[in-house]
This record gives sequence, structure tokens and C-alpha cells, in this order.
Amino acid sequence: MFLIVVYIIIGYLLLVAIVYFVQERFIFKPEKLPQNFEYKYEAPFEELFFKVAPGISINGLHFYCTDPKGLILYFHGNSRSIKGWAKYAKDFYRYGYDVVLVDYRGFGKSTGKRSEKEMLADMQFVYKKLNEKYAEHHILVYGRSLGSGFATKIAADNMPRYLILDAPYFSFIKLMERFTPFLPHRWFLRYHLRTDRWISKVNCHTYIIHGTRDRLIPIKHSENLQKINPHKITLIRIHGGGHNNLPSFNEYHNFVRDILKY
Repeated sequence: MFLIVVYIIIGYLLLVAIVYFVQERFIFKPEKLPQNFEYKYEAPFEELFFKVAPGISINGLHFYCTDPKGLILYFHGNSRSIKGWAKYAKDFYRYGYDVVLVDYRGFGKSTGKRSEKEMLADMQFVYKKLNEKYAEHHILVYGRSLGSGFATKIAADNMPRYLILDAPYFSFIKLMERFTPFLPHRWFLRYHLRTDRWISKVNCHTYIIHGTRDRLIPIKHSENLQKINPHKITLIRIHGGGHNNLPSFNEYHNFVRDILKY
């Protein structure tokens, strides 16, 4: 019996060690692009490179209007690259807003080794560079799924006009605990992304859009986020919406239109 317990403990520790070293493969699903890849879209755009540190560059796309009402800074989810996410830019520039999408380290053409600290610093660098051209009261920060954590931290550390979160998580730890509750995430998870802590420091109004049938990140995460500051957080429920199909609902576009009107 004693040996069985020892084997179970050793097996568990081995499992934790394996997950610790391979966790990034489960968290990030990047599409890597060659540096000479050429983006092609019908809408006017320019390619951006943010030199955040020697040898480290964050790649972005800037979709622009003739006389923009403001700027949407869009942080995408954990997969693909801005090559594919760029299709969602039209949801915003059709209302007269410029849109900037950026890739995290190791996604698309962006370079550099990933860590939560460095990635947050990258996004702050991008925000400050854009703030040189756009006044903060004309900047809206949008975070989709994984990007919701980065968007919330940026809004907490700056003064954008609005923060918009699309299918956010309460914290990355809580999200991981849902899938592997038997692992000590607080001790070995390298990405915590404490949206719950950062959102309490956001001074602008926050709009959260979440599908009621989201199986990946249940709407309960957004409901708990709203409870942190109900006077400054508006939760918009897309009834029947899942995690990846909200733009297929007219309600989603109606809400985006209404938010951008003010």
C-alpha cells in the first residue's frame, strides 16, 4: 500500500513537471509568417513594426479611414495571426474608426521569447506609440478571449475612452482550473493574467460582450467580472452565442455600433 502511494505521488509530480514545461503549447497556437510575407486586403491599410527592444519587433496592421473618429486597438485570441484576425477590422472601420491589430511575440512576424511580463510591456509600448498620434479619449481598447487580459491591463494603466472585452476570463488561473482542477496552477502556471485585479483599476467604462452558450469560457466569468464594478461595467449577453461565433449574430454588430456612437 505504501509503495502504491509513493508511485502515485511520483506519477503526479512527473505529470506536473511535464505540464510545466509544455504548457505554452497548450496556451498559444500561433501562426508564424515569414518576414517577407505580404498582407493583402481591399481596405486601406499599412503594416507596422514596433521595435520594443533590440532585436525584438511587434508586427501590426493599421486599417485607416480618411477622417477617423478614433482608434480601436485590437488584441486577438490565442491562435493564428493578424493575417486571419484582420477580417474583423471591418466591424469597426465601417463606423469610421481606424483599427490597429498586433501580434504577440512568436505570432505572425512578431519576434521575441514570450513571458507574461514581456508581453504586457510590449502592449504598453504599442499603446504609448499610438497615443503619440491619437489622443487617449479617442482610443478604444478591445480584447478578444486571451487578448482580454492584455486589454484590461492596458486600460488599467492608461486612460482610453472605453474598454471592450469579448468573451473574457475572470483570471487565467480560474480558466485553467476549469480544465485541469487537479493541477496546482497557482504554483506552476507561468501566465496568470489577473483580469479580475486589473479591471478594478480601470477608470473608463467597460463593455463586456459574451455568448450565453460559450463552452470554452462560460459567461459566468464575465458575470463575476461585472460584479467587481457594476456601475462601470456593462455586460452584454449574446443569447445563443458561443465562443467563436459572436460576429455571426446581428445583436453583436448592433451593440458594437451603439458603443461606437458615443
